[in-house]
Amino acid sequence: MVAKNTEKVGIKKRFFNSRLFLFIMLGLAVVVAVGYARAYYQDYKIKQEIKSLQDDVSSLQKKKINTIDILKYVSSSAYIEDQARTELNMKKPGENVVFINGAGVNEKSSTAVDTNTDSGQVISNRLKWLYYFIHKPLIKGE
Repeated sequence: MVAKNTEKVGIKKRFFNSRLFLFIMLGLAVVVAVGYARAYYQDYKIKQEIKSLQDDVSSLQKKKINTIDILKYVSSSAYIEDQARTELNMKKPGENVVFINGAGVNEKSSTAVDTNTDSGQVISNRLKWLYYFIHKPLIKGE
């Protein structure tokens, strides 16, 4: 009986010390390492995607807050009053409107062609713009 136990121990000892066992364990270690590396890479990609989505959420929240502020302003009476004053040239009851003409600026009308009443000459809008940009005054005697 002692011989059988010694023989079993000898076979096990030879198997665990053999190159076959070494290659099997090495292959198993490679499989485990590849599985771990794949799981680690997937975890890394998921964390990057979560970070990207969190950045998107924060930017969308900022945009939402700005949009809500704009909506509140547009729906307020102050905006309606401002638009009525600028776009529709309206005024409040009892309010006086004063127009101030700039010094040296000829603002007779807003038409494309204006007539110079002193000489009867027609000055085109393009020529007026040219005079404006080169700082040449409109001479009424020309």
